[in-house]
Amino acid sequence: MNIFTHQKTNKELCGNPLLVKEDFSRVELVTNAKMAVDESGLIHGGFIFGLADYAAMIAVNHPNVVLGSANVKFLMPVRIDERVVAEAQVDLKEGKKRKVSVIVKRGDVKIFEGEFACFVLPEHVLSQGLQKK
Repeated sequence: MNIFTHQKTNKELCGNPLLVKEDFSRVELVTNAKMAVDESGLIHGGFIFGLADYAAMIAVNHPNVVLGSANVKFLMPVRIDERVVAEAQVDLKEGKKRKVSVIVKRGDVKIFEGEFACFVLPEHVLSQGLQKK
């Protein structure tokens, strides 16, 4: 399936899509030293959130999808050179709102889970006058 949204996303920082089908995506991220916050090799949680957000966006897969809110839990730390995989599933379609569940795993171990409220807008968010001038 083609990806219709977030097409310029940096795959090194947010993950590489492995599977995209209607209302579902699977995205892989291999962490690297640029993502580390200290000498122990701990990865900043923002990269894991970015992976999950990207997976949610391409599960919805609409050119005008945006994130409205997220309720997430970080369950385990991630280190440099680990492979983590996000799976996103659209659970609810109600008007312009989409509720997307995302689970990120390292192997069989769940390291992150979240629920993302996404919105499919009639036009690009920056075309709607919402940005500050």
